[in-house]
Amino acid sequence: MEQDLKNGAAPLAVVLLSGGLDSMVCAGLAKEQGYRVLALTIDYNQRHRIELEAARKVAARIGVERHVILPLDLRQFGGSALTDAIDVPKDGVGDDIPVTYVPARNLVFLSLALAWAEAAGSSDLFIGVNALDYSGYPDCRPEFVQGFESLARIATKVGSEGGTVRVHAPLQHLKKSEIARESARLGLDAGESWSCYDPLPDGRACGQCDSCRLRRAGFEEAGLEDGTKYG
Repeated sequence: MEQDLKNGAAPLAVVLLSGGLDSMVCAGLAKEQGYRVLALTIDYNQRHRIELEAARKVAARIGVERHVILPLDLRQFGGSALTDAIDVPKDGVGDDIPVTYVPARNLVFLSLALAWAEAAGSSDLFIGVNALDYSGYPDCRPEFVQGFESLARIATKVGSEGGTVRVHAPLQHLKKSEIARESARLGLDAGESWSCYDPLPDGRACGQCDSCRLRRAGFEEAGLEDGTKYG
């Protein structure tokens, strides 16, 4: 990044862009901070594949430098309601880690983002994880982000040569209502993002899964229009 600034060029950052609200706002914040964005979307054969189209829309809206949709079929492993023949829970956000948790997903995704960043000459990764209004996934916690950043420095050529790798998680301590307000402040169209884990056959969001419940509550608390059509 320092070399980019010396050369007068804006620095590059790799942003994990799922197509969800949080990743959209995360990408928007990266752009606002002056980064040229390389957007990485993982097509892991997820149940809610509609979010891949949302990611395309968001990438175009934000104006990313390049958008890669990388295939990685996690249905081969299963173990999650998003990648296996397991019903998506509809009874509200509980205290336990739900079956919508995809084993080690953010660890895998950040590793892929790190590989692209190093190849592209970037030292900055952005991920839209949140540890307040969320489903309790272990790979959304601050300890995970900090641990990955430390690991990245010893797992890469740039780190072994004394460089740094930064993992930015700008939404880490924001409530969903604050994330909704950030989307409006950044001038983003929240309706272009997708959050539902179990879309209805007619293309509407189910309105009952954890992700829908958290999103709806956030927009209601913020007093903003959601833009999502719920069943």
